[in-house]
Formats: sequence, C-alpha cells, structure tokens
Amino acid sequence: MAKQTIVSHEGFEKLRNELEFLKTVKRKEIAQAIQKAREYGDLSENSEYDEAKNEQAEIETKIAALEETLANIVVMDDAALGTDKVSVGNTVDIHCVDDKKDYTYKIVASAEADPLEGRISDDCPLGKTLLGMKQGDTISVETPMGIRRFTITEITK
Repeated sequence: MAKQTIVSHEGFEKLRNELEFLKTVKRKEIAQAIQKAREYGDLSENSEYDEAKNEQAEIETKIAALEETLANIVVMDDAALGTDKVSVGNTVDIHCVDDKKDYTYKIVASAEADPLEGRISDDCPLGKTLLGMKQGDTISVETPMGIRRFTITEITK
C-alpha cells in the first residue's frame, strides 16, 4: 500500500496543476520534438530523436509519480488544526539554545518542503522531532553542525 501524503490545499493545487501541465503542455511539446526528429531520417544515428525519447520517458515517469501521489493524498483540514502541540500544518517559532537565534518554520509534507522558504518536512530530522511537542518544550536534534537544542516558543496555525 502506498504511503499517504498530507498536504495543504495550496500544496494539493500545486501538484494537480503540475500534473495537468505535464499531461497537456509537455506531452505535446515532446511529441512535436519526436516528430521533428523523425524527419531527419535514419533513427539509429539520430541524437535529436534519442534525446526527445529520453525526455518523453522522464516526463512519463514524473506523471506516473504525481498520479500515484495524488491518489494517496490527504488534504489538511485547516479548521481542525490545533495549536496545543506541533503537527503538520503548524507554524512553529523556535529558539536555538546554542546560538541564541530564533527561527520560524512551517511543518509541511515532504511534497511541499522548501527549507529556503521556511517550510520544513515532517520527515526531516527537525520536523520529525518537533511533531507532538508543546510550547515550552526543549528538543535536541542531530544537525550537520552537531547536536543542537531548540525551545519551542510558539505554535500557530
């Protein structure tokens, strides 16, 4: 059985739009590239044809993966999201005990993760450790810079 992925409404729409783009626009572009490459003649020595076929295989693989993800997706109900403990969908303010800096992260499913935008996955070490914790809790997380300690200062929707 495939793993269920929890996403926000925004994440669901993003995945659905990407799938639609790949199916309608990219498939058409690749079909045109294959047709154009066929016009060059001998397919056994036609690098344009090989490249277009390889791109077609990559796009079909992406489409299949997105279809599987969308078939096993659970869209978060923002109304049911609480702030008593950290769960997927919460925004969490944390204070690093070691470097005395404050950070804000939104906990999201891996399909929506973008650490540079402050969106961390529930599968990453920090996200996984934060899940289920409450405001005031202090956690320790293994990072590339060693073990870091964080205190949860606020949990919001």
